[in-house]
Amino acid sequence: MNSIDKIVHSLQAAAIKSDLSMPTDAQAKSIIGASLTAAAQMLWPGVTQDKVDLMIKHYKLEYLSLNNTPSPLYNNSLSLLNTLNTQDKLLAVATGKGRQGLDHVLDVSNTRHLFHSTRSSDDAQSKPHPDMLQQILTELNIDASDALMIGDSHYDLHMAKNANIASIGITHGAGNMDSFAIHQPKAIVHSIDELAQLIV
Repeated sequence: MNSIDKIVHSLQAAAIKSDLSMPTDAQAKSIIGASLTAAAQMLWPGVTQDKVDLMIKHYKLEYLSLNNTPSPLYNNSLSLLNTLNTQDKLLAVATGKGRQGLDHVLDVSNTRHLFHSTRSSDDAQSKPHPDMLQQILTELNIDASDALMIGDSHYDLHMAKNANIASIGITHGAGNMDSFAIHQPKAIVHSIDELAQLIV
């Protein structure tokens, strides 16, 4: 789902409403993938927990209710998910979004039924800690050597590396080739179609 602009604009609005300096577009994009608490600590070093809590409250309101920036599924992503399901692949989500935000996008995109497991920043430690992936592996009874993390941020690939899981980076999100390369993914692709050629 292409939610980059919605995340950036929601974070900027939340910062202003919380009396914090507004991050630039580049700064806001740089924290995509991390939990909001971790993001706040990176964007505003030394910020108090009260300010973090206030910013998160405003961000959730912006993201879920006030910000109408569209977040469409990437081209051909739905068909890829359906194809993987017909091949009996187990699909999971590990996201820096909170549980409320994750549930919202699963419902809006009508994709909840396609996933066998989901983890949000409310359910596990923030990326790049491997906790989310380790929980998913345990729930689905999958060995790390049989799993593959597909990520569009460097936090995703760093988390996969920390969990000893192979990864593929896709550049249509907040990450880029340079930030991906240091985590040694199996491949870096630039579209859902390129990804499909590797995993279907």
